[in-house]
Amino acid sequence: MSRRRAGVTIKHVAADAKVSLQTVSRVINNEPNVRPETRSRVQASIDKLGYVPLIAAQRLSGRRSYLILVLNDRDRTIADWKARQGGDWVNQMLLGGMLKASEHGYRLILELVDTHSDQIERELATTIGALQPDGVILTPPHSENAQICQLLESHGIPFVRIGAAGDGPGFSVTMDDAGSAREATEHLIGLGHRRIGFIAGLPEYSLSAWRVDGWRAAMADAGLPCEDLLVQGDFGYQSGIEATNRLLALHPRPTAIIASNDQMALAALEAARNMKLDVPGSLSLVSFDNTPVVRFIQPPLTAVDQPIAETVAKAVELLIAAARGEPSHGPEVVPGHLVPRESTGPARPTG
Repeated sequence: MSRRRAGVTIKHVAADAKVSLQTVSRVINNEPNVRPETRSRVQASIDKLGYVPLIAAQRLSGRRSYLILVLNDRDRTIADWKARQGGDWVNQMLLGGMLKASEHGYRLILELVDTHSDQIERELATTIGALQPDGVILTPPHSENAQICQLLESHGIPFVRIGAAGDGPGFSVTMDDAGSAREATEHLIGLGHRRIGFIAGLPEYSLSAWRVDGWRAAMADAGLPCEDLLVQGDFGYQSGIEATNRLLALHPRPTAIIASNDQMALAALEAARNMKLDVPGSLSLVSFDNTPVVRFIQPPLTAVDQPIAETVAKAVELLIAAARGEPSHGPEVVPGHLVPRESTGPARPTG
């Protein structure tokens, strides 16, 4: 790989490849209507000369900014960073989004926004005015905030709603939460469990309801009851402790519990130990998210792996396609998958 040479411009690349400036620009921006042999010749000149396109120059060349903005929840993100408990939502989001954006000559920028702030419209308008993004990715709960969606629509900015229902504005990308919850429940049913508790997440997230739906569907298909086995949590550790205590106080108690995220699953593990219940001997546990910490706790937790990086990469692709005027598609689904570990085992009588 050649090193970047000072002073190399798009004009040098065009002269070396014997093409027009417009053709070089189309290759840099990965646009259609360029013959494969011409694209290869231009790319060879770029590599030989060490030319690196500047975002500023790209922005001046047309209507696009080559920037994609991701809005993540401020309070929850900061709380997770300060807690240092092994959550990797932001890391995975940046991994998928930044790499996919870079493939197309774009840059990804992360902004933290309080979805419940009275000043959110002014805050977002200022950010949009400064960055002029080609597209915006909304993560939960922003993806279901009507005020944010209306603001983006009024500015004519394409946006993707992650983890939100597909019958709203913008593009929708989900991770098949219902299907993942069904898979987790069927895994436990296959191990002989008949009383399977479920700890739900915050109701303001659509994905919380979808996970409950998947659990209910799998239980119904197996002819198993759900009464008293659903407990509300809030994705926080303390809510997981309280929810697990409620489930384990039932008679007969559940022999397995599915928690809607890793923090509540870790809390369920602690609550079970406080009651002298062995995991998985006396109680099987399944989690959602599959963040690093669940692999190193004892026992390692069986978990639904959320394809966060792949989902954000798909969102970036949709926004870049929209910026190019390419036809849009319906709701996109990037399914997760269950990773069995030592926290689940055969059901045993509760006595």
